[in-house]
Amino acid sequence: MMRMRVDAVRRFNRFYTARIGALREGLLGSPHPLPEARLLYELGQRGQCTASELGRDLDLDLGYLSRLVHSLRRRGLVQAKPAPEDGRRSLLSLTPSGRRSFSTLDARSRAEVSAMLAKLPAGEQARLVGAMHTVESLLRAEPRQGEITLRAHRPGDMGWVVHRHGALYAQEFGWDERFEGLVAGIVAKLVANFDASRERCWIAEMDGEPVGSVFVVKAGQTTAQLRLLLIEPGARGRGLGKRLVQECIAFAREKGYRRLVLWTQSNLVAARTIYAGCGFELKKTEKHASFGVKLTGEYWALAL
Repeated sequence: MMRMRVDAVRRFNRFYTARIGALREGLLGSPHPLPEARLLYELGQRGQCTASELGRDLDLDLGYLSRLVHSLRRRGLVQAKPAPEDGRRSLLSLTPSGRRSFSTLDARSRAEVSAMLAKLPAGEQARLVGAMHTVESLLRAEPRQGEITLRAHRPGDMGWVVHRHGALYAQEFGWDERFEGLVAGIVAKLVANFDASRERCWIAEMDGEPVGSVFVVKAGQTTAQLRLLLIEPGARGRGLGKRLVQECIAFAREKGYRRLVLWTQSNLVAARTIYAGCGFELKKTEKHASFGVKLTGEYWALAL
């Protein structure tokens, strides 16, 4: 079994290095092989850093790194200056020529990746990015525990959304299974009529597990509706709810909607605080008895 797994990893490595052109003499049509291009990219992103920091983060032998840096300095792409706090240490940074090389590499890399993704349907793009997140998380030497990332939904997520809404609202507010049925209906309608050009679902993940969700769905030609905002207890207090709502607002604006609306309940204090903080205004209230309890429904709206 282990031999088969080793062979599978090696096969993937060969495929991926060939796919991204890592073995070409010049990466992305540039005069720079991969190691040089990576150094230019890191310095372009960081602004400045020491050689030891680069060697540690890129897992490069310092002797080999020194030769790469020397070659880039000789060609006028990298410069070294004494660190202000310790003149014995040198800070590396890009020269104007180096920044131009970095900009060219960065633009070509974005274009190449965009072209690769464009060949895949939106759902397959999400699967690919999700798989890459999984690989990164599993192989990271020092996993960043508790980091929260957002992604598009994929098969299996909708069942989780229904289940967690039913379980959490029963536990925290005493709502019965009719609420879970309502959520299931919303999800079923979304899946059956999903318009990827004007609708979106975000799933928040922490340590590879879903911890939150939110939807933007069409409510009319110029109106979108925010639905099914959920944050797991273990992910609360970190600004995730606000982050998800802001994603919804940005998406609705980008798609040309003029108004974003939502329906919530007066007892959902945390959610109401987020909505008010993001600019939503309470438009109407309505008392009702649903899910086995007495509630006051609230209709909120945000002009975009």
